[in-house]
Amino acid sequence: MLRVVVTLVHELGHALVGLAAGRRFAGFTVNPDMSGATTTSGATRGPGLVLTALAGYPMPAVVGAAIVHAATGGYARGVLVGIAVVLLLVLVRARSAHTVTVLLGALAADLALWWFAGSAPVGAAVLGLGVFLLAGAWRQLVNVARHGDRSQDPGVLAARTHVPAAVWVLCLGAVLAAATWWAGCSLAPFLPLP
Repeated sequence: MLRVVVTLVHELGHALVGLAAGRRFAGFTVNPDMSGATTTSGATRGPGLVLTALAGYPMPAVVGAAIVHAATGGYARGVLVGIAVVLLLVLVRARSAHTVTVLLGALAADLALWWFAGSAPVGAAVLGLGVFLLAGAWRQLVNVARHGDRSQDPGVLAARTHVPAAVWVLCLGAVLAAATWWAGCSLAPFLPLP
């Protein structure tokens, strides 16, 4: 069930980069089968459309690494506040009852943790969320690479750019590797030396 969090971050990655590229964010859905869809509008070709399509798979890894970095730096409660703000902002863009339920459930869990838990449990939970997002990003990418579904982001990018989907998968993998390295560097000082 927690896999829906990875899908949520994936879809919001499309939305965030789409907005940054000058597109309009119309809405998004997260489905019970853990799939999702984000709708943006704007130019029907060009770098903005490519960047928007490219953003989904790496976003859970980038957000996960940022969360790990923040948690190891003592900012776990700040991460929870940031998550709550994002969830409230995107609630109006949810386009299905299931998506609204996911957002409200995530918001309730986030606020309960922020309000009721002590510093150590909050730090552990936020750190765990970051690691979970990193692992989920790798799982998503391996699945899409293995199945080669042309309707997934690498296939869509291949159709739009005439660059093979395998090249896009390698590019996405490079971003995930960089995010994993960043998270590992953040965690390294806290790991016991052999």
